[in-house]
Amino acid sequence: MRDSDSHAGQGLRYDSHMRLLLTAILALPLSAATVDGVKLHWSSAGKGKQTVILVHGWTCDETSWKMQVPALAEKYRVVTLDLPGHGQSGSPKDGKFSMDLFARAVEAVRVEAKADKVVLVGHSMGTPVIRQYARLYPQHVAGLVLVDGLVKINPGGPAPQPAQMSGPDGLKAREAMIKSMFGPSTVPAEQEHILKMMLAPPESTATGAMLATFDASNWKDDVMTMPVLGIYAEKSRLGDREYSRKIFPKFEYVEVPGTGHFVMIDKPEEFNRLLIAFLEKVK
Repeated sequence: MRDSDSHAGQGLRYDSHMRLLLTAILALPLSAATVDGVKLHWSSAGKGKQTVILVHGWTCDETSWKMQVPALAEKYRVVTLDLPGHGQSGSPKDGKFSMDLFARAVEAVRVEAKADKVVLVGHSMGTPVIRQYARLYPQHVAGLVLVDGLVKINPGGPAPQPAQMSGPDGLKAREAMIKSMFGPSTVPAEQEHILKMMLAPPESTATGAMLATFDASNWKDDVMTMPVLGIYAEKSRLGDREYSRKIFPKFEYVEVPGTGHFVMIDKPEEFNRLLIAFLEKVK
């Protein structure tokens, strides 16, 4: 082998190793952001010009999006985080949760990530979180994606029962609620993952975050004009297309057949296809 060939081979291996190192660095968890003194865990992957922030639901964490990050990171910058009281993030010292606190946590991460305009994707409780974010920081919102998320509280409808999640039977009540979220496509391994994830937060988070979600002050009829996509479970009880089109003039609604509440876990390929198609249209 000629010396030039040897050097060329070494150069290719070096470039390959550097690319792998860079990829690993970009996917490393970051934790410099804080809100009200609460340390926030967040992660970043990919290096596209457009940034997508994925916001998990009630008693979940950033691993809710484990099947989305690799696919999205091929073309976009993908940021995930653990909301206060969830996952690896700290909890508020006063024990109080609110959509405002959660929205400001997302903003702290956006600032730390040095992103400008972002597309926000919110699953379940993450839907009112990203709506509150859009109220507080509209200049940084390019679009919203609602993932089987509540958009309206119906008068006389089911109210939260945080007392049922307290005391010696609290975990059993939470487990029963979580299992009701599974659909026909939620395979046993993912059921186990979801249960472990959602039963991990303390009772204070489970009750506090639920009360925050159903706080009447969150549920306003203000109109938001950015593009909005709703990706919902089959025959979802949470989706209200007629109402959503009133508050989101640029609203598109899709139901994914055979899915339960965790649409993005039940049918990841279909979910990713729908999300990427929306991202390609958002400027």
